[in-house]
Amino acid sequence: QVQLVESGGGLVQAGGSLRLSCLASGRTFSNYAMAWFRQAPGKEREFVAAIAWKSGSSTSYADSVKGRFTISRDNAKNTVYLQMHSLKPEDTAVYYCAAGGRPFGALPTSTTNIGFWGQGTQVSVSS
Repeated sequence: QVQLVESGGGLVQAGGSLRLSCLASGRTFSNYAMAWFRQAPGKEREFVAAIAWKSGSSTSYADSVKGRFTISRDNAKNTVYLQMHSLKPEDTAVYYCAAGGRPFGALPTSTTNIGFWGQGTQVSVSS
């Protein structure tokens, strides 16, 4: 099992920034590709960003956040981050940290590739 706990959500004005953190415990964190997803009210959960296992040299982003969001990881701290800049009201959602379904797996860019979920943290962007 991999346990994931998100933090860093909150209310911010449009154009502002937030950094989400996700602390992992359980299995060897560095062996898992990690991702962030989000879910707005009445919508399906959607992919935001993903980072490869170990060095995190490979990343992937949804088109809607490219150039504004950055995913990173610190294996020594068992933590993955999502730095968000230039936030828009349409970024409002519950943000979920996620781990791939198996060690040394591909970037998890779909909910079907996810093995473990965090409980979510609310991000609200006011206009």
